[in-house]
Amino acid sequence: MVGTAGGNGDSAQPGRPPLPGEIADLTDPGNREDPYPSLEKLRRRSPYTPFDGLLVVGRHNQCSALLRDQTMSAARDRAPLSPTPRGPRTRNFLHLDPPDHTRYRRLVTGAFTRRKVDGMAPWIREIATDLFRAAAEAGTLEVIDDLAYPLPLRVICELLGVPFEDRQLLQDWSSELATALDPPLGTTGRMTPEAGRARAGFVHYFRRLIEERRSAPRQDLISHLLQVEEDGHRLDDDDVLATCVLLLNAGHETTVNLIGNAILALLRHPGQLDRLRADTTLAPAVVEEVLRYDAPVQMTTRVARRHGTLGDAEVRPGDTVLFLLGAANRDPDVYRDPDRFDIERPSPPAHLAFSAGAHFCLGAGLARLEVAIALELFSTFLIRPRLRDDGVSYKRNLNLRGPSRLLVDFDGVHAG
Repeated sequence: MVGTAGGNGDSAQPGRPPLPGEIADLTDPGNREDPYPSLEKLRRRSPYTPFDGLLVVGRHNQCSALLRDQTMSAARDRAPLSPTPRGPRTRNFLHLDPPDHTRYRRLVTGAFTRRKVDGMAPWIREIATDLFRAAAEAGTLEVIDDLAYPLPLRVICELLGVPFEDRQLLQDWSSELATALDPPLGTTGRMTPEAGRARAGFVHYFRRLIEERRSAPRQDLISHLLQVEEDGHRLDDDDVLATCVLLLNAGHETTVNLIGNAILALLRHPGQLDRLRADTTLAPAVVEEVLRYDAPVQMTTRVARRHGTLGDAEVRPGDTVLFLLGAANRDPDVYRDPDRFDIERPSPPAHLAFSAGAHFCLGAGLARLEVAIALELFSTFLIRPRLRDDGVSYKRNLNLRGPSRLLVDFDGVHAG
């Protein structure tokens, strides 16, 4: 179990001293491109109490055990450090504990079985191929706008039954709402007015679609969620709404970042790209190494429900526990030469990029498939792809990590 017992101060908020150095460095927008030196310092101090009510955990064994610990609650809104919400609330199963979480998740899981996800592969490949062909005609590839956003957005829109012509609206809302998923550190993790409006937009949009599907069901996920029943349990409209927002926000944004992080890593390690090009069956292994090396979700939180200790740190009910997944995934006690990107890393231990335990990412299989297909095509379709000088900029998000712009030049495309 984990906890905190008083701390060194919070952010530069009125009446509180500034954040200590390691936390300040981590939250500094100037370090978005490479947060890993800051994460390494925090991992060495783990478990660490930077201020009252917060415990930071960054070692792989600590994170792995505590993410599976039933005394750690996912009901983050009960913590004193939880940001004040703006706009309509949506309570999804990521914020529920068993048995409610178990029942809710079981109803949703049927839409993401291995068989259903694998059956999407030809269709996802067709979408990705069309996107690469469009880039070939343009003569350049801006990975985020030309591939990373439209591929998973097209897939999730089709699954949910959302009109694809609304994609720009949904993408804009998703980008704004993603900023509210940062942890409660300094100015991060606050529900901005823009994020509040994005949440309200999502809520109103999906309420209308839910009403439409209730009166005229289709072969889509919204209709499935409205109809699914198990042992007398069904999802109500608020449950369906929250699931839709979750899939289009957190689920979609993480896949966007994973594609961007993966292609950037390959471009910065051309020898690894050559190995993938020579053997495209390595694509799934590339996805796993990117998830470890540069995870699209860098952090997650839980709330302590009982008194306890972790090392010398005391835990109190209501304390927020911040898991530094990006630090744990580069823990030298678990991974040899952890800062090296190696797509053929021998028998690596399980990374924590999709979390662990009861809240392991429901859409992990779909994300892995989409990204593996995108990387396979990237390695074989473009001739001599290379990162343009000054072609990378990062999103302002601390938690959902990925490039906002990634420009790639190439000499042409391979036939076939």
